[in-house]
Amino acid sequence: MIQKICKLFVLTAIFATSPAFALQSDSRQPIQIEADQGSLDQANQSTTFSGNVVIRQGTLNISASRVNVIRGGKGGESVRAEGSPVRFSQTLDGGKGTVRGQANNIAYSSAGSTVVLTGNAKVQRGGDVVEGAVITYNTQTEVYTVSGGAKSAAKSGRVSVVIRPAGAQSE
Repeated sequence: MIQKICKLFVLTAIFATSPAFALQSDSRQPIQIEADQGSLDQANQSTTFSGNVVIRQGTLNISASRVNVIRGGKGGESVRAEGSPVRFSQTLDGGKGTVRGQANNIAYSSAGSTVVLTGNAKVQRGGDVVEGAVITYNTQTEVYTVSGGAKSAAKSGRVSVVIRPAGAQSE
């Protein structure tokens, strides 16, 4: 049960890239979870890992302060990862580099087919970078939405996108 729930999180955590580009062999690798604490509530179909949570599956790495997975009555799942920030990275197929992302909170809902990065959200793929207060990705329509946040002394409150020309060297 825990492996199935964690596999859901692991497979959907790569949302910020087109899932078809993620290293396919990763899904056949064992899932390794380390945390200071873990609990499973069978009655409520809830699993929680807390304290320096590290999830690895092949080249996929996720780190968070807390990860909670809830399985709904009709088979729908929701995953919430919290951290300062939650970070993830994964190697892409075809030698296309690595995707990296981070946000204060990452939430996934299978019912809505959405992944939402909230709070200082950033996704980097090669030389392309997207930053905003909220990045939303619909896993079915493959539509991304980036929203800005409130202005502060350090941030303009605007969305920032950097797209490198094809063939340009990425850092």
